[in-house]
Amino acid sequence: MSPHLLSVDSLSRDRVDHLLRVAARMEPIAQRRQVTRVLEGAVLGNLFFEASTRTRVSFNAAFCRLGGSVCDTTGFTFSSMAKGESLYDTSRVMSGYCDAIVMRHPDQGSVAEFAAATNVPVINGGDGPGEHPSQALLDLYTIDKEFARLGKPLAGAHILLTGDLKYGRTVHSLIKLLSLYDPLRITLVSPPGLEMPSQLIDLVSDRGHRIEQRESLACDFRDLDVIYTTRIQKERFTEEMSEGFAGISQDFSVDRDFLDARCNADTIIMHPLPRDSRPGANDLNVDLNGDPRLAIFRQTDNGIPMRMAIFATLLQVEELIEKDLRPVRWFVPQRVGVDDAAP
Repeated sequence: MSPHLLSVDSLSRDRVDHLLRVAARMEPIAQRRQVTRVLEGAVLGNLFFEASTRTRVSFNAAFCRLGGSVCDTTGFTFSSMAKGESLYDTSRVMSGYCDAIVMRHPDQGSVAEFAAATNVPVINGGDGPGEHPSQALLDLYTIDKEFARLGKPLAGAHILLTGDLKYGRTVHSLIKLLSLYDPLRITLVSPPGLEMPSQLIDLVSDRGHRIEQRESLACDFRDLDVIYTTRIQKERFTEEMSEGFAGISQDFSVDRDFLDARCNADTIIMHPLPRDSRPGANDLNVDLNGDPRLAIFRQTDNGIPMRMAIFATLLQVEELIEKDLRPVRWFVPQRVGVDDAAP
């Protein structure tokens, strides 16, 4: 088994199912009902050379929930890479300080290059338009939990991926992960020029899944089980592309009107966040806040047990968890958000 998690390509169906089971065991700790210290003394190096809040803090929290501590680095300005240090040198140096490393970098393939210089576990926290494997795992974990709640099987489900499918690394990892399972119907909707890479479409089709591509959301989606929408990744556009995408049709907005008119009462809405809530952004609309079909905050909560599962398996402490549990001693609210909808 590889000591790293760089791409979902390294994960078999059995390995993914195992991580889902370990994540479920982490729920009492992630939900602040119990405490464990199995990683006491271990240090995580969080190297984020691209802007991040949710992913970085989620990894931090997951490692701390297991009893470890975290060293954070954010941005190139505060890194020796700004002085010309190579990824190889940075990797070797940080490996001497840390027991595990999470890295986010704007260049595709950079995290794999970094990991090649060390035997310390490295987790890809996002490499440009490449992949985001831990996000895909928590997304699958969310789908699994939501389907279980609704009493629905994953096999044969209809899943819509919409938004920026060209540069959205979360959908690149997710569609490959979904392709490991029984045949699904996957619909792809994106603005012109932001379509899913053809090699990923071919990969999923070759594994027996039904792929459909549509030009807008102005269709009947009443048989839809999951909507997974992503924001337009304008930070990855060239200047020419930015001018071409100055105004994107409302046909790519997911809002209450769309959901009520074109979907069904059980359609699950997901988004990797952050969502762009500014007027005209054509992202997931805030008018869905409080709707029980909106799973985005359950989705982010699920990131903690899944990332705990990743750390526990890579650092080989998963069998020690139950032997090291004790109850929490501080106040924990029954619901984290004031307007959390009951699932």
